[in-house]
This record gives sequence, structure tokens and C-alpha cells, in this order.
Amino acid sequence: MSPPVSAQHNSSKHPPCASPSAASPARASPPAMPRVTSLLPALLFVLLPGLNQGYFPEERWSPESPLLAPRVVIALVCRNSAHSLPLFLGAIERLNYPKERIALWVATDHNIDNTTAVLREWLIKVQNDYHYVEWRPDEEPSTFEDEAGPKHWNNLRYEHVMKLRQAALETAREVWADYLLVADCDNLLTNQDVLWKMMRENKTIVAPMLESRAAYSNFWCGMTSQGYYMRTPAYMPIRKLERRGCFAVPMVHSTYLLDLQKEASRQLAFYPPHPEYSWALDDVIAFAYSARMADVQMYVCNKETYGYFPVPMRSHASLQDETESFLHTQLEIMVRNPPLEPSSFLSLPPKQPDKIGFDEVFLINLVRRTDRRERMLRALYEQELSCKVVAAVDGKALNKTDVESLGIKMLPGYKDPYHGRPLTKGELGCFLSHYNIWKEIVDRGVQTSLVIEDDLRFEVFFRRRLQALLQEVTTHELDWDLIYIGRKRMQVDHPETSVPKIHNLVEADYSYWTLGYMLSLQGAQKLLRAQPLTKMLPVDEFLPVMYNKHPISDYMDHFERRDLRAFSAEPLLVYPTHYTGDPGYISDTETSVVWDNETVRTDWDRAKSRKTQEQGELSFEAQNSDVLQSELENWSARDEL
Repeated sequence: MSPPVSAQHNSSKHPPCASPSAASPARASPPAMPRVTSLLPALLFVLLPGLNQGYFPEERWSPESPLLAPRVVIALVCRNSAHSLPLFLGAIERLNYPKERIALWVATDHNIDNTTAVLREWLIKVQNDYHYVEWRPDEEPSTFEDEAGPKHWNNLRYEHVMKLRQAALETAREVWADYLLVADCDNLLTNQDVLWKMMRENKTIVAPMLESRAAYSNFWCGMTSQGYYMRTPAYMPIRKLERRGCFAVPMVHSTYLLDLQKEASRQLAFYPPHPEYSWALDDVIAFAYSARMADVQMYVCNKETYGYFPVPMRSHASLQDETESFLHTQLEIMVRNPPLEPSSFLSLPPKQPDKIGFDEVFLINLVRRTDRRERMLRALYEQELSCKVVAAVDGKALNKTDVESLGIKMLPGYKDPYHGRPLTKGELGCFLSHYNIWKEIVDRGVQTSLVIEDDLRFEVFFRRRLQALLQEVTTHELDWDLIYIGRKRMQVDHPETSVPKIHNLVEADYSYWTLGYMLSLQGAQKLLRAQPLTKMLPVDEFLPVMYNKHPISDYMDHFERRDLRAFSAEPLLVYPTHYTGDPGYISDTETSVVWDNETVRTDWDRAKSRKTQEQGELSFEAQNSDVLQSELENWSARDEL
């Protein structure tokens, strides 16, 4: 269904007049009329212009008004959703659809958080904007019988949700709604035209494909004979947008639109399950079976980006785990989109940022890259992390005189290992940016610091993982100078050595990138003591030299003391926002000009850069499989399900 527009109809029931052709029968020509008669209509048109509007007022033509938008019921079944509701409800408010044509059907129960209060506050303030609101809160009980935790689904919970969805469907039918939109309360519909676009597909059941941090999405491409998920070759090309369109699939869930104008929709039911249903008691599987028995095909559309949602947590996860997982979804949206704002009708408590145990957190940012600075400051704020923004040295503004005045000399014989070129201006500025922070750490006597760049994205549970790592190395009194939290591991022939008694930590081997690292005062002193400005190379080549892991011994020979104690988080905690070839990829270091010759540009680096390419899959033998893993690694699944 398209948005309402003024229809343009051809009211004639007859075909247009045919032009004369050779096949027409011959007729005698009519007698010639005086030429003046052919001017009569034109004269009447000029002298009596009102005739073309009708002689009588009731004959005057006026355009018809556009059609009203179809009536939609949005069904929300929310449980323990206080963490996601501000953003979720904000997205519902911003849908580009007339609110007077929307009815809200909202149910909540079995909560251990303040979901009911959040929904009530919102509904009170928006109820007059929408056509109709049905509110079904239930405060008691807060858990289901034999429920292991808030993320555990047992048969009682499945059956309860099925009954609620059926009640919403029946309400939609009773109020003669044209459509029913089912949406889970942590699904963020960022495409404001999603309702119109799904209607336009003219399907009985259609889902907008939702993005997540993993292969997981809100559709299946295969189903076993028992109704369970089955992986098929068709899934990933759709999920990765290698194929675009609307695709027939056996299952959609989480967010989808039902067209109640279709006759077959009358046979659809969430509860009770179809009389022939013998599969597991599961709300999404039972509804997919109902659609199959009604001969209704489900579809998923990925023509555009419609929204995002978090990967489901394991059944033993806590509500705090789910809250942090949802926060990660919010941060991922910000990588390529403006921040998603919460509902303007909800009062939210301010966040309390801190440094989570570090004495200082440095954020390196080029002054001219306001977009990156704003995104990072917002992302850090949402994670309740405070930082000091450090103005990066802009390599583009440096000339040869500036370089010489700083006493900078290039490492003799240095050439980029993959391009055979000397340092770029961007790499020079990058080094100086980090160098200035090392100097500040030493000058201020800062014991532990976190240094991050402005072009990174955070892994799920970032704050908790980083805080746990800092606490563990402190508790076990690890002698450390530098700990990567983001890097590109270049040595992949053998596993890195794990650190005993400390979770998720290995001894760092040859690595690229300085996205993020922890640095001790002792480590900063060692880096400055090497006097790197007198024999400069890129900062991410310098660091492996300092911990004696660079593969080119000629470079290391210029630095007598190479005793930096370097480690790395495993798995990593931050990654680049973009890789070479990604839409929006911009490198301020590699794709600039050679430091001492502005006529030599390095944009050609994009094609064969190994620094900015995504880390390829490591061989099984090179995996750091003996690393002591924390429980969080089991809670952050990346599977399709």
C-alpha cells in the first residue's frame, strides 16, 4: 500500500479514438465547411472562459481528496523491557504514519524491573495522539513457575505469550483494522517509513529484515520436519545483503506485519495451536505452522535497512546482561547513523560517567573530524565512561620545516612492508598524537591510562570486560606496560601465549593498529626513553619493535632496549568502524601524502593495504584456544540463532 496520494484515474470507459489507417474503409469526403466555423470553439473558449468549468456550480469539477491511511494496530507485549523502552518507544513515535490511524495494544506482566511504570508514563502522555489504546498491565506474579531466570523460556511462558498475541489479533479484527504490526519491545525500527514500505509489498505476512551484531536476524530460511531451525545456503546471502528483495521464507519473527484485509488472514491464529500441530510449544514456530496450514507464505524484505535488534541472550543470562547487550545494539546503530534518541515523553535519569579505575582516559581526535568526536563522546557517555579529548596532530598541516624543528628524523631505510613507500603525513601525525599522550602521562605521573582513537567500535559488554581486565591484572600484580584492547594480529602462524590466572589475556605478538590500549606509567617511560622521534617509523610498527616482536630485525637493531611488556585482550574489546573497501572508509593516516613530498599521494594504498583490511580468518592452529575465558564469552553468542 502506497502512502496516500491524489489518485489520477482515467474515467473514460472507451478506448481512445483510433487514428485513420489504410485499413479503414473508404468513405466519401464530407462537403467542405466554411473555414470560419473552425474558429467558433476557440472564440467561445476565449469569450466565455467559465464554460470549461461547467455552466452550473454543481457541474464544476474539483479533485477528490486522498484516501485515508489504512488502520493499523501495533501490538506490544513487553516484559522486563525498561532498558529498551525509551529508544523503542521513541522509534514508534517517529514512524512516518498518521497516529490517528494507529491503535496501540499494549500488555506487560511478570516484570522484575519498572517496565509497567515506563509504559504507563508513556501511554498517559501519548494516548490522545493515537486513535485507540488498550492497556493490559499485570503486576503479579513477577515470574513464571519453574522459571530459572528472566531469559528462561518454559512452556508456561510460551503459552502465555501466545495467548496475548492472539488477544491482540482478535482486537485488531474486532476494530476492523487493516493491518496488525507485531513488534518485540527491543526491536528498533530506524526506518521511519517501514509501515508504508511493508504495506507496499502486498503480502499477508511480511517482515522487515532487522540487523544485529551477528549472523542472527528475524527470519529462517530452513525448517526441519520437527519445526526447528535448519541452516541453509540461502540464509547468509540474504542476511549479508548479497541478494536484495523480498523473499519467501518458512519463518519470520520478532517484527512483522499482518495484512488483515487478505481473506486467508482469517485462518491465522497464535493460540490455540492448529489441531494438527505436534511440534514444540513455541510461539514463533506455532504461528509459522498456522500460516503454513492457512496456505499463507511468509516473506522477509531486505531492500533497505529497516531496523536493528540485539542477539538473544542465553537462558542463564541476567537482566543486566540483556541490558548491556541492548546498549551494544544502540552503539552499533551510531557507527553509520545518527544516534537514536529516546522518547521525548519519558523522564530519564542522567548517567554518571567515570573512568572505571583508570587514572585517565585519553580520546585522540582530529579537530576537523567533529563527526567522529561527537559519535565517540556520545558512545562513551552511553557506556558511562568519561574521557579527556586530546587534539590529534594533523599531519596534513605539517611541512618539512615543522618536522625538522621538532627534531624528527626518519628511521634509516624504513619502507612500508606492503607498499615500499616511506611514512605518510598522516602516519607522522598519528605518531605525534600518541607521543604527546605518552609525554603527558610521564609529566603528570599518571599510573594507568586508557588511550583510544576516534574511529573504533565497541565490542559487546565493553565496559564490564575492560573493568574486569584492569581489576585482574591489578589483583594478580601482573608486570605490564601495554595491553592492546584493539589491534590487527599479524603473526598468525602459531598461537600467542596465554597469561596464567588472568582471563582473556595473551602475550602480544607482531600486531598492527593503535585503536585502543592500556598504558602504564612505566610503559610510557620506556617508550619515551627510546627517543623515537630521532628514528621514526609508524607508531604501530614502533610498538612491536619495543616489545621485540617485529619481523624485520633491521628496524629493531636501531633500538637497543626492547623490553616493553606487551599483552593483548583476547578476544579484542574494540574494532575499527570501517575497513578498506567499506562504504564510508576514510583513513587519515594511510591515504594522505608522503611526509617529505606532497606530490606523492598514497590513495593507491586502498587497493592493497593490509593495515586497514579486516582481519582474515585465522587458521585453527593459530587460534588462542588455551586462553582462560570468562563467562561473558558464553553469553555473547554470534550464531544465526
